[in-house]
Parts: sequence; structure tokens; C-alpha cells
Amino acid sequence: MVDYKKFLDLNVQVLGISANIAFSQKTFAASLGLPFPLLSDHPHLKTIRAYGIQQELGDTGRMHALQSWFLVDKQGIVRGRWVVDNKTVLSNDEIFEAVKALGR
Repeated sequence: MVDYKKFLDLNVQVLGISANIAFSQKTFAASLGLPFPLLSDHPHLKTIRAYGIQQELGDTGRMHALQSWFLVDKQGIVRGRWVVDNKTVLSNDEIFEAVKALGR
């Protein structure tokens, strides 16, 4: 993750979460050398459902999380929400600006 240091410099904790099992998350993170944890919301998808980002995967009936980013402040309040389709690449600049605005 190219911008990871920028997030650290802004005092932002980065976490990833998906509907995959914990073993899969650990293996995927290791294969990419990710510097932040990937969390599993398997099997009940409580967090994914609470944030309203669940989507059925094709006609399999299997649920997954939409590609999304949430900015949560230290009090646990969601201050930013970005949800995109899997073909869209979100620039971190928009998130950086939202983080900086919280500090004002």
C-alpha cells in the first residue's frame, strides 16, 4: 500500500475486513505483504451488515462486502463513507482531505 505511511502520519489506523475466513485473510495479507491487519467477519457478517455494505455474490446466495472505506473517529463516530463498485479505483486523496478536516 503506497499511501500507508501517509495514513500513519495522519494518525489513522488502517484495517481491512471481509467475509472471508480468518485463515484466508491471513494468507492473503501475507502474500501481498500488507502492513495492516485484515479482519474476518465470517460467518455472520455482523460488521458488514451493520455498515450496510453486504451484497450477494452472483446467484450463489453467498454474501460479500462491497468495496468501501469508512473514516471512524476516536469516539467511534463514522465521519466519512466511500462505497464503490469493484471497477472503480478510489483515490486516497479524498480520504486524506476528510481526515485533515477532522483536525480543524
